[in-house]
Amino acid sequence: MNFYTRKWVKPEDLNAHGTLFGGSLLSWIDEEAAIYSIIQLGTNGCVTKYMSEINFINSAKQGDIVELGIKAVSFGRTSLTLTCEVRNKITQKTILTIDKIVFVSVDENGVPVPHGRTEILYTDERLRED
Repeated sequence: MNFYTRKWVKPEDLNAHGTLFGGSLLSWIDEEAAIYSIIQLGTNGCVTKYMSEINFINSAKQGDIVELGIKAVSFGRTSLTLTCEVRNKITQKTILTIDKIVFVSVDENGVPVPHGRTEILYTDERLRED
């Protein structure tokens, strides 16, 4: 799993207990997963279809640096299934895991459309396609 995005936990990201608010973290994950899906599927017409159980393992506090890891696990005809792990950059402790996030490629009317991808394309491979 690659960890490309890092976030600094700031006061506005905290809940009433002084730890990272789960809603903020899920928003970061959804955005990162969307960006990953857009790049992999080659279209910005991607929407979040499904997130499986969200397993909060450890908390993060103000000042922590967290990193988000996203990995493609399977390609469907119109979908891309990902897995996610968030960890503390310094301690390497896992903060959260999500086993399954599904994105679907859609047209301008929101109707699922085939994306034509069957495997992960890495940055250098995408550049060679152009």
